[in-house]
Amino acid sequence: MLLILASNSQIRHEMLAAAGIAVRIVAPEFDEGPVKKAHDGEPEMLARLLAEGKARSITVAEDALVIGSDSLVTVEGRRYSKPRDREEAAAHLRSFSGRSMALTSAVALARSGKIEWSHAESAQLHVRPLSEKFIKAYLDAEWPEVGHCVGVFRMEGRGVTLFERIEGNHFTILGMPLLPLLSALRERGALAS
Repeated sequence: MLLILASNSQIRHEMLAAAGIAVRIVAPEFDEGPVKKAHDGEPEMLARLLAEGKARSITVAEDALVIGSDSLVTVEGRRYSKPRDREEAAAHLRSFSGRSMALTSAVALARSGKIEWSHAESAQLHVRPLSEKFIKAYLDAEWPEVGHCVGVFRMEGRGVTLFERIEGNHFTILGMPLLPLLSALRERGALAS
C-alpha cells in the first residue's frame, strides 16, 4: 500500500523512517489561514482540522493512504504561529519565558480525499525563565531551523534547553502522535501486525 506524507516537516519524515515506514513525501496543497481564522474552539479540534485538511489535499491514487499532521502551541489561551522572522522568534521566546506551553499535535489518514481516521493529543512544556542573553545565543545557534517550528524549538536540538519540565508523549512533542498512527496503519493493513 502506498503511504504518502502530506508534510514539509523533516522531523515527521524522520520519525516515520526511524519506525521503518517508507512514505512518499508530497507537499500539502492546503491553506491553513482560513481554518485558523474561523476556529474559536479547542486546540485539539483545530489541530485535527488542519491535519485532516492536509491529508485530504493529496489525491494521487485510490489505494494510497495519505498522512496529514499539524501542531499548535498555545500559552494561556493565546495561539502562536511559526515566527515570520528572527525578531518575531525572539518575541515568542520572551512571551513563553517562565510559562507553561500547551503543544497539541494531530495526525489524520485520508484515502481518495476522504478522512478515515484522525487523532489529536497535547503535551505541557514548562518553559524556564529565559534571559535576553540566552535567547540571543539560542537563536544564534538554532536560527533559521527553528523558524519552521511553531514553538521556536526543535526537541531533537537545543530546544530541550528551554524547558524545566515536560509532561506528555515524546512523539507528540516532536510533532506527530506516532503510536496512535502506527496502530491506525496496522488496522488498515498498511503495516504488519
